[in-house]
Amino acid sequence: MSFWRGRRVLLTGHTGFKGSWLALQLAELGADVVGYANGVPTEPALYELADVGRDLVSVNGDVRDAELLRRTVAEHRPEVVFHLAAQALVRASYEDPARTFAVNVLGTVNLLEAVRAADDVRVVVNVTTDKVYAPHVGSAPYTETEPLGGHDPYSTSKAASELVTSSYRVSFPGGATLATARAGNVIGGGDWAANRLIPDLMRGALGSEPVVVRNPDAVRPWQHVVNANSGYLLLAEKLWDDPSLAGAWNFGPDADDAVAVSALVARLSELWGSEIELLSPAGAQPHEAEMLRLDSSRARNALGWQPQWDLDHALTSIVDWYRTFAAGGSIRDVTLAQIRDYSRAPAAR
Repeated sequence: MSFWRGRRVLLTGHTGFKGSWLALQLAELGADVVGYANGVPTEPALYELADVGRDLVSVNGDVRDAELLRRTVAEHRPEVVFHLAAQALVRASYEDPARTFAVNVLGTVNLLEAVRAADDVRVVVNVTTDKVYAPHVGSAPYTETEPLGGHDPYSTSKAASELVTSSYRVSFPGGATLATARAGNVIGGGDWAANRLIPDLMRGALGSEPVVVRNPDAVRPWQHVVNANSGYLLLAEKLWDDPSLAGAWNFGPDADDAVAVSALVARLSELWGSEIELLSPAGAQPHEAEMLRLDSSRARNALGWQPQWDLDHALTSIVDWYRTFAAGGSIRDVTLAQIRDYSRAPAAR
């Protein structure tokens, strides 16, 4: 991808799980990256373990700080912006809905205002979630044209971020080309977030402790983080030359990689080599959708994107990553090795 060599990129949320992977992928491609994030979100954190900061200029700032965002964009003059900064957890959104809406909705407004005041930004990809869709009846996968919505504050705030992006695209033509990216459930090494399935399972495996699994029958479109990030990168590259591609895009796995939580847990335990003890949650649990699947045919047909790793490859790479962590190995080396392995891989199917 010679497109990215020397390309000036602003990446918000670069210290998070997905942002750290994307920062390393961009560095591998030769981009000049400026990261903007409000500290490091977890302890431990992939950002620190893999020394991601060596590959970029890091700005410590909150997306709710409109003036700092504006100054950052003006000073560093990015050509492409990936907006990943967010309050990204469903359960945390129930605990602090006001912060969730402020970060996810007003943060998007602040970023787009900073971009609107700049002359150099040509493409913006706002990364949201597969949970932006209003629940529909049945098990059919969601397409980009379906209504937005959501029960929980996180899903609703991300749907609102989609609407904000659409409004700016229609209201202020002639500026940067704006798109949104809705990925399936993203998994991979280095995720340490609380109340998220893979991190919970790996903490339990590493500590030989039981893990609470809230909804074993829930079906999700699981995919490795490099699958999703490759979609964002390709989308930005295509938007550079073809603004007509602006809009919303799904990036999800092949249909048979949308499996129940229980099936994922069983396969991960098998790969780990020992059974992970599971517990049922106590008391009533916040609402979460039972069935989520994405139709990514638009990205496949119009962009030529497809996931390179299937779910089994993703889970195997996750086990390798956490085994490296447990053995005190180089996290930077194992993460970069997986990125390079992905870039060389033929399509999984």
